[in-house]
Amino acid sequence: MRLRFNSLEGRIVGLFLVLIVAVQAIGLLVIEHGINVNARSSIATELINGEKVFRKLMEQNAQKQRFSAQVLARDTAFVQAIGNGDEDDRATVASALANSGRRARADMTMLIDGERRVTVETGIVKNGALEKLVLSLLDRAEQHDGVSAMAIVDQRPVQVVVMPVKAPITIAWVVMGFALERQLVLDMRELSQLDVAIFTRQPDGPFTPFESTLAPAAMAGVTRALQALPDNQARPFDLDVGGIRYSARLLPLGLEGGRHADVLLARSIDDATAEYTRLQRTLMILTIVATLVACGAAVITAMRIAQPLRHLAGTARRMERGDYDGRIDVERTDEIGALAKAFAGMRESIAKREQEIGRLAYWDALTDLPNRAQFVRLLGEALDQARQREHVVFVLMMDLDRFKHVNDVMGHAFGDALLQKVAERLRALLAGLQPAEHPQPQLARLGGDEFVVLLPASSIDHAHKVAASILRALEAPLSLDDQTVDIGAGLGMAAFPINGADPESLLSMAEVAMYAAKQRNDGAVAYDAAMDKSSAKSLGLLTELRNAIERNEFRLHVQPKIRLDTGEVVGVESLVRWVHPERGNVFPDEFIPFAEQTGFIRVLTRWVLDQSAALCSELQRQGIYLKISVNLSTRDLLDQDLPAKFMEILTRHQLSAGSFCLEITESAIMDDPVRAQQTLERLHTMGVDLSIDDFGTGYSSLAYLKRLPVDELKIDKSFVLNMENDIGDTKIVRSTIDLGHNMGLRVVAEGIESEAVWRLLAALGCDQGQGYFMSRPIAADKLVGWIAGWTPPARSALPYTESVGST
Repeated sequence: MRLRFNSLEGRIVGLFLVLIVAVQAIGLLVIEHGINVNARSSIATELINGEKVFRKLMEQNAQKQRFSAQVLARDTAFVQAIGNGDEDDRATVASALANSGRRARADMTMLIDGERRVTVETGIVKNGALEKLVLSLLDRAEQHDGVSAMAIVDQRPVQVVVMPVKAPITIAWVVMGFALERQLVLDMRELSQLDVAIFTRQPDGPFTPFESTLAPAAMAGVTRALQALPDNQARPFDLDVGGIRYSARLLPLGLEGGRHADVLLARSIDDATAEYTRLQRTLMILTIVATLVACGAAVITAMRIAQPLRHLAGTARRMERGDYDGRIDVERTDEIGALAKAFAGMRESIAKREQEIGRLAYWDALTDLPNRAQFVRLLGEALDQARQREHVVFVLMMDLDRFKHVNDVMGHAFGDALLQKVAERLRALLAGLQPAEHPQPQLARLGGDEFVVLLPASSIDHAHKVAASILRALEAPLSLDDQTVDIGAGLGMAAFPINGADPESLLSMAEVAMYAAKQRNDGAVAYDAAMDKSSAKSLGLLTELRNAIERNEFRLHVQPKIRLDTGEVVGVESLVRWVHPERGNVFPDEFIPFAEQTGFIRVLTRWVLDQSAALCSELQRQGIYLKISVNLSTRDLLDQDLPAKFMEILTRHQLSAGSFCLEITESAIMDDPVRAQQTLERLHTMGVDLSIDDFGTGYSSLAYLKRLPVDELKIDKSFVLNMENDIGDTKIVRSTIDLGHNMGLRVVAEGIESEAVWRLLAALGCDQGQGYFMSRPIAADKLVGWIAGWTPPARSALPYTESVGST
């Protein structure tokens, strides 16, 4: 069959060919650019390091030379001979000076008396500029017990060492001069693989080479290139030496009387890029081969795909019209045949899948009981009927005792089987208990080890009888896999209209009663406002909290999160504040714990998430991209609908999940690790970041924590506040930072209240921080102005690095 360009086959081949060639060409260009950039960067780094190595070698030479002069200057006989000042002693001094110079391999020696006159001189001929330089160094040499400098004598760079002779006051100065040796440039070449050349020059005169590792024939070209450079050339520059390209730096060694001494450090660009060039050549060959192979494969694939697709297109049109009974006339054993079979399978499974989707949305897969969403629907329907007929509806919620321990010891598979056994026992019990005058009760599993029973049109006596029967049934041991397990349960009850008027309120109150029952260990407990601390105040506070949502009394505040290495604002933590119309500002400590007890925290968390999403969307419209952190409570983690609620908020505000970081405490995770991990994994799959808040204050297992899909650790402020004064806190913080980084997490410190703590945390490698030093919590509408005025501390050498490293 002839391949036509306007056919599907031709277009597939043409598209593949264009894409392959374009991608390969762009890839080669990017690789070539990257090779050049990396090679240049590597050479620049080598030149910078070479400068450090060369100056270190010079300093080592100077130290060795100062030591030689110091040995002579502190020799007792030498000092006495200078002090006597006799003619006989003068000869002794000259002899000692000459001998010491020979031993030190000095090119010149000099003795200057207390009147600052040259009394003895050997080696290099007397030079006025040299003598003037030496005399200018005498005071510094006396103050620092010796000094060295670079001089230029007869076009040669000479290191001059001046050492005072004290008895105990300074009575003379010993001067030694050392011409730079070839061994220095050879050592430098061996240590750094850089070529080295030392030059001297007169003012506005030509460069004169002194020592070099470059070929002598190339020095004339190097000298001409250097002569063309502008004065004070500090940046690297390129040289062409005998056809070899070099990248070089020119470093000043000394300046005397207008005369310069400079050292040239050069790295062969060809040598540095040799490995890259071979790699590039190999990549070019592989690219050509891959392109040819891909083109051939594209032709064959296009022809094999396009032809049978025409047949499947007709089948698809019939299915579009709803004809799922038509025959698919494609008989092949390859992928196209598999596609045809998939069409047939799709026709048969669509109805089944729709039915299964409905079941999964409202039924618990493990126990085949209604889940929380279905139970809320059933409870709502029961409440509607109860309002019309003036009936009482009871909700019985139970939480198994010791289930977490059984799950941890026996494993999750055993725990799942145990939950199935409990569900079967409860289902059978409720079916046998129900008298004719009461409607059939409804059993559901809320999640984890929590079950709930709906008793529509019931009475108080009947509800207590059902609760007692459930507790007796659960107290009976369960046998599973040759294991006998004692479980039991705590059971709480709430009633409509006695306790609440809507499904969420009834569930929340039943949960409060259930926790009270587990604490008292005294059978079933009906919800009573007296369970809370100060019942009247608690009920009033719950009403006020609900009204506060409706009346928009809550305010969103934020506290900035800052990168400690750059000072950049990278995020904020969302905080809620309550502006009460009568009591004014209500502190979070006064209503957050209560909200957690009553379950209202779920409503409050949703409000914070919604307000935070609105703030994030507004910031992004202004070009400000920050990650918003929101705290989750224990009840939030146990809410299996939280991921769906959060996704609805993100969709409404047109935000990605990556714009948020949800913070949970260790204690919240460990209250029910299984349900918590399920919720966290679903959130993490959405793309939201997760953070462990107040890390270090709990007693959770690291073996469990490492399995959590978290991205961030937040160090509790109790360790940060006093860490600059408490070495124990510093060690804890450093260990936590190392732990977080080893687990691939970013680390955030809370409670930074001083610049010293900022710098100490930065020295320890902490990624981000927040605290009063940067900003107290501020109203959300003032955040943009705060960011505009934020100025981080000036960057400087961190003063704590050395001390931290030694702790």
